[in-house]
Amino acid sequence: MIHKIPLEKVLFLDIETIPGFGLWEELSEAEKMLWDKKTRFQRKDEVTAGEFYEERAGIMAEFGKIICITIGMLEKNDTLKIKSFAGDDEKKLLLEFGEIFNSQRLREVILCAHNGKEFDFPWIARRYLINGMMPPTPFQMFGKKPWEIQHIDTMELWKFGDYKSFVSLELLAHVFGIPTPKDDIDGSMVSSIYYIEKDLQRIVDYCEKDVLTLANVFRRMRQEDLLKRYINLD
Repeated sequence: MIHKIPLEKVLFLDIETIPGFGLWEELSEAEKMLWDKKTRFQRKDEVTAGEFYEERAGIMAEFGKIICITIGMLEKNDTLKIKSFAGDDEKKLLLEFGEIFNSQRLREVILCAHNGKEFDFPWIARRYLINGMMPPTPFQMFGKKPWEIQHIDTMELWKFGDYKSFVSLELLAHVFGIPTPKDDIDGSMVSSIYYIEKDLQRIVDYCEKDVLTLANVFRRMRQEDLLKRYINLD
């Protein structure tokens, strides 16, 4: 039962990802060939591999990179404490993020994200391996029984066993009466804001709003009041 989950153990999480390169021309010939092979059957006939790279590489861990991970945990006074790990150096970002799991409180943490099982959790694990590091323990799934995997996915909770549909965090926020996190940008704009506008802080702000919204969606699913505030620990 969702009400039996101890809130003090839940780590709410969201990531922002972009293509590994700002331009298709920056890829090596080998990378272009591999991208073409991987996406050949996903593209419409009129869409070139280069055009599809700029549009979709940011959602594929083999061709993208993480530029922000925001986490949030609830305190006893119903205040969400948020911290973001962001920057151009993905390996440094992942190293700093991984260090939080050395604390006693986070050794048995329960990860929570929206569409986390299909996106955030595997993305993080894959990027650790690509950067030559082992993923933190909460992201390691091999050899675990399903009930031993401490992952919560609010999209999965909303489906109630219906696997045919996708629901966005923005839509859930609307139906639950939660202020939208998309009041400035949305995920489709992240790459251009990073590579063209070079405004990483704007992306971090957006990611932090998503984590607050995620925590409030989870609380609404438990029939609990909305969080009124959060504290940024940066």
